[in-house]
Amino acid sequence: MIATHKIEAIHFNKDFIMLTIDGNELTIPLDKLSAKLQAATDVERAMYRISPSGYGIHWPLIDEDLSINGILRDFAK
Repeated sequence: MIATHKIEAIHFNKDFIMLTIDGNELTIPLDKLSAKLQAATDVERAMYRISPSGYGIHWPLIDEDLSINGILRDFAK
């Protein structure tokens, strides 16, 4: 399987997710990205899986999936 993106870091603060994807740092307001992540606890946010090819991120405790291509399309500068 060919990797599509390299997800290097995922961090949260109360209202934002900070991602490093393919060497680019993004800070995205959770209210613009995902109501489930915005309402999630710190434990629920910390429990994620990155797809082996780097196409997405899955949070099993809240059943949320985000597409990296969608994030980059909507939030990369």
